[in-house]
Amino acid sequence: MIRTIDLATFKESFLQNLKNRGAITFEAIKNEVQDILENVKQKGDQALIQYEKKFDKVDISENDIRVTSEEIEDAYKQVSSDILEAIRQIIKNIAVFHEAQKRDLWFIETVKGVSVGQIMRPLERVGVYIPGGKALYPSTVLMTVVPAKIAGVKEVILCTPPRPDGSVHPVILVAAQEAGVDTIYKAGGVQAIGAMAFGTETIQAVNKIVGPGNKYVNAAKLIVSISVGIDLPAGPSEVLILADETSNPNYIAIDLLSQAEHDENTYCILIATSKKLVKAVEQALSKLTAEQPRKLIIEKALKDNGYIVVVENIAEAINLTNEIAPEHLELQIKGAESILPQINNAGAIFIGDNSPVPVGDYAAGSNHVLPTGGSAKTYSGLSIFSFMKLIDVTKCTLEGIKTLAPWIQALAEIEGLEAHNQAVQMRCTK
Repeated sequence: MIRTIDLATFKESFLQNLKNRGAITFEAIKNEVQDILENVKQKGDQALIQYEKKFDKVDISENDIRVTSEEIEDAYKQVSSDILEAIRQIIKNIAVFHEAQKRDLWFIETVKGVSVGQIMRPLERVGVYIPGGKALYPSTVLMTVVPAKIAGVKEVILCTPPRPDGSVHPVILVAAQEAGVDTIYKAGGVQAIGAMAFGTETIQAVNKIVGPGNKYVNAAKLIVSISVGIDLPAGPSEVLILADETSNPNYIAIDLLSQAEHDENTYCILIATSKKLVKAVEQALSKLTAEQPRKLIIEKALKDNGYIVVVENIAEAINLTNEIAPEHLELQIKGAESILPQINNAGAIFIGDNSPVPVGDYAAGSNHVLPTGGSAKTYSGLSIFSFMKLIDVTKCTLEGIKTLAPWIQALAEIEGLEAHNQAVQMRCTK
């Protein structure tokens, strides 16, 4: 079961490895992942088919890799109207949030006669990875594809592991169709990342790969980032909850379990200022875990990567949170909004008793593709900017370039780039 420890013991025995959890995992599997990627790069569809049989336990041929329109039509017949309605409403919520991130061409005058600004241009072709295996993730289809389409990406392809019978789950196909995916491929794991990065006879290489996955998929994305853009390190899920004496132990327990049920490698952390609360959370965890359909996955996640850390005050809790840099941060404390300015490192923040992570995972409209493994210190979650290039634009009048000329000359002389200076002076003397 989950371990409960004081702050000093946690820092001495666990914090360093927890802070480096992403790098440690990557180093342990990188050679294995690299070999798979290289094989896909060299052998294309042949390697893809080989690894689908080995890892996803499915026999497919080159003609089966691409999902057909008939398969999509049939999927609609298998998805209930309630699910379809939910998918369409969630798409609207995601669209509202991500549309608000757009910005048209803008300029600002830095000095009189000198205007600088930016334009946003979408990527040409993006590959989306949707995990399979232990769970089904139509929500991730929506979270990745909708922002890409809002950004204006011309072509979005999707790779997801097929089921043992060679099909893709109908709800994934329907979600993809509703969100606007152009082409769907039956490919999972490292081999799918390799196919999108390098291209095969069937799958054309993309400009960027987005979407979460297990530790192997995450490692593959990091390796291929030399050749193709990636969104962020999005590996096994994580939640960190800050709690005090006012928190509801049942809410905390179920929120820890709601992350632990994802995967055995999930990180579940509670930092609390109240020993009485911790005891209540431990009791609630024991009771609620026994009731869960995914009990075995939850128990292993809590045993391997679960921590309850007792601290003296909220200041200690905040400092520890910023060191860990969790994917999801729940603030179940009194006056939660007041500490927001002190939170520097988190993929997404959920404020108050009625804002559990599943709200963001599914329906609020914010994105659930978030940095894991401590990478929230340097990465942001998925947004329309993940699918765009920002291009700077500069416009000078004669008055403006004359104003800039002395400063340009000073730096050009220091750097020994005389033609830079001449390019400006020639215009100032005309």
